[in-house]
Amino acid sequence: MSQTRIQVRPLAGSLGAEIRGADPAGKIDDATLAEVAAAFLEHCVVVFREVSLSPADLVRFGERFGELYVHPLVPHLDGFPAVVPIENSGKATTLNEHWHSDVTFSERPPKITMLHALEIPAVGGDTAFANQYMAWEALSDGMRRLLEPLRGVHTGAGLAAIMGKKPEDAPRAIHPIGRTHPETGRVALYVTRAFTRSIDGMTAAESRPLLDYLTTHAARPDFTFRHRWAAGDLVMWDNRCVQHYAIHDHGDAKRVLQRITLIGEQPV
Repeated sequence: MSQTRIQVRPLAGSLGAEIRGADPAGKIDDATLAEVAAAFLEHCVVVFREVSLSPADLVRFGERFGELYVHPLVPHLDGFPAVVPIENSGKATTLNEHWHSDVTFSERPPKITMLHALEIPAVGGDTAFANQYMAWEALSDGMRRLLEPLRGVHTGAGLAAIMGKKPEDAPRAIHPIGRTHPETGRVALYVTRAFTRSIDGMTAAESRPLLDYLTTHAARPDFTFRHRWAAGDLVMWDNRCVQHYAIHDHGDAKRVLQRITLIGEQPV
């Protein structure tokens, strides 16, 4: 029997697990990395505690899982094009207080996001996650049959406008509403309130009732896990089957994190 190198502790019934025995800042051998990857695919969100990572360390760990993604609209950390600084600029200007999967308006949206906490408020600033396998599987047989041939139109126009860029120049992509995960073979619901603007072949008005239903359904409480951050946490999630929501309930308290994403596959 092979030796288990890591310890995995589930954090919720829906998704999420804490991993012990693997230090993202250190040298992780291939066998241990394979166990981390397997736990990640099973639990969709994994948490490493008390990790001290420089931006270079974060990049190095991320590259063990694939090619880093450079965001087309959001500014990056000086000297590190793939590292996006996340800082509290107040509730009125927060970008992520909505359910979404990262950059779905790309032809090849990120498959993985890693977020490393540097400074965290004493209370508040949690991130919620929702399991989109469960969201798809909880739909009726009839609804799944209806959705299987449909594709959503995703656009970054709203984000571009917030960032002071021309909305008409923002990236746009069309993806299946029921997305098959390339590694697990499971189907996940793949629509977000942030970026899915319509159903391909329908007007926005025709699309809206169905998209409103699906985006509300996607975040049902029984599909979710809420992570309470601590400084040093590294959280890694699968954008192919997870949505997340950054809860802004911490006023002007300082909150500093760094994010990287990994280039994914074209959704099918």
